[in-house]
Amino acid sequence: MVKVLVSDPIADKGIEILEEAGFDIVYNPNPSDDELQALASDTNAWIVRSGTKITAELLKDARNLQVIGRAGVGVDNIDIKEATNQGVIVMNNPDGNTISAAEHTIAMMMALSRNIQLGHMGIVNGEWNRSNLVGNELKGKILGVLGLGRIGREVIKRAIGLEMKIMGYDPFVNQDVFDQETVTLVDLDTLTQESDYITLHMPLLDSTKNLFNAERIAAMKSSARIINVARGGIIDEADLAQALNNDIIAGAAIDVFESEPLDMNSPLIKAKNILLTPHLGASTHEASEGVSFGICRQIRDFILDEKLSNPINMPITDMAQLKQIKPFLELAETLGKIEMQLAESPVKSVSVECFGNIEDSKPIALSFLIGLFHDMTDNRINFVNAGVIAEERGISFSHSLNTEPVSFANLIVAHITTDEGTIEVAGSVFGDQHPRIVDIMGYEVDVRPKGNMLFVQNKDVPGVIGKVGMLLGEGGVNIAEYLLSRTPNNDSAYSVIKFDGEINEELLESLKKVDEILTVKQLHV
Repeated sequence: MVKVLVSDPIADKGIEILEEAGFDIVYNPNPSDDELQALASDTNAWIVRSGTKITAELLKDARNLQVIGRAGVGVDNIDIKEATNQGVIVMNNPDGNTISAAEHTIAMMMALSRNIQLGHMGIVNGEWNRSNLVGNELKGKILGVLGLGRIGREVIKRAIGLEMKIMGYDPFVNQDVFDQETVTLVDLDTLTQESDYITLHMPLLDSTKNLFNAERIAAMKSSARIINVARGGIIDEADLAQALNNDIIAGAAIDVFESEPLDMNSPLIKAKNILLTPHLGASTHEASEGVSFGICRQIRDFILDEKLSNPINMPITDMAQLKQIKPFLELAETLGKIEMQLAESPVKSVSVECFGNIEDSKPIALSFLIGLFHDMTDNRINFVNAGVIAEERGISFSHSLNTEPVSFANLIVAHITTDEGTIEVAGSVFGDQHPRIVDIMGYEVDVRPKGNMLFVQNKDVPGVIGKVGMLLGEGGVNIAEYLLSRTPNNDSAYSVIKFDGEINEELLESLKKVDEILTVKQLHV
């Protein structure tokens, strides 16, 4: 039975989806580290929100894990690199909390603008500081939106309703997406210098970490305010606290932090004109229900139907297409297994070229890598990590479609390069389910690639077949097929011999000693 671990609180509607699918559900929100390690060791699917940290150590122990589902957008709490290395698919649910995060942004901006948090704390402390808490209207102010994805756009919709002027910045979005009369796209420096309010809606990457440091904060208007409901770490927290205390900017509203929960010794705690909330951007009943329902449905659909939704680390998203081209994928994987067994030294590069009615070479090439690495590593090899494993081993990797006419309706030509030279094997699928090897090292053949085989290159002289047949017969090997390929103007031939059982090392050495035999390899597919 499929075991699904849920280690953060999710809504009942999500659990119901998993129950109806017949899964074995382990619901243990907020487990201890020891409990988590024990639970993860034999789970097939794992659902989390932002609370659980899925580390490399946990992933290495989770040998049965196929998929991780993040109920929400951010995957900072998941070691994506190690998940990819282990062949584990990571998917998120980016739509479920969009409205909640956008509304929280507006709420933070309005509360900050009208000093609501300061007024509340003043009253609680017996103060009536009305004259000291004069705020600002949002109408007519410039809102700078960094990051124009789903949440950024929902914030813009609401800011337009507040009659704010909108500037936007996103290196992956151009002006054609927006009406220039409503939203003006500018560079980052312009947005920083001219905005009255800046709101962040971008991921935490190397390029965005501490993007708002002392230097950039100093470039803001002294009357400006900044809001972060995206990811902790985009703003340098120490620099922000210093800027607020020195009146470099007028205020900040922060919902996310570099380390959570926020340490009580953080300089933000005692900073002036700051509004802090404990990561509440997605904390609404509606968002919780939405992301819970969404991610549980995604997990169910993947396990039962191999349907992928919102994969983070999967290079191929259309699983329906993969099913349609399954015969080509199986052939490519077989070619990989054959070429790995033919190689005499480590593989340096791989090239896969597709001809005919094959429309996408990438999944074909990844399948070839899966076959190539079949016995190379004890890691699970799949579409998620095949390219990564090639990169880790210093194997360059390319694939292409070729429109040149060929003699087959479809053709896959795969090359691997080693220190000993290049190995080339080509295959085609006849009809719907009949894979064939059609070329080995330039020799035309027609071989069904299955079972035990000998690949033999020999001098093209009389008597070779007889000598080979006699040796195999004396060794008790029953020949099922003997396929010989000769090439004009070449003094060598290539044979594929299919046989029952297995050839022992002593018999193989006897074959290699035959004067006319140049190379001989025993393969199993």
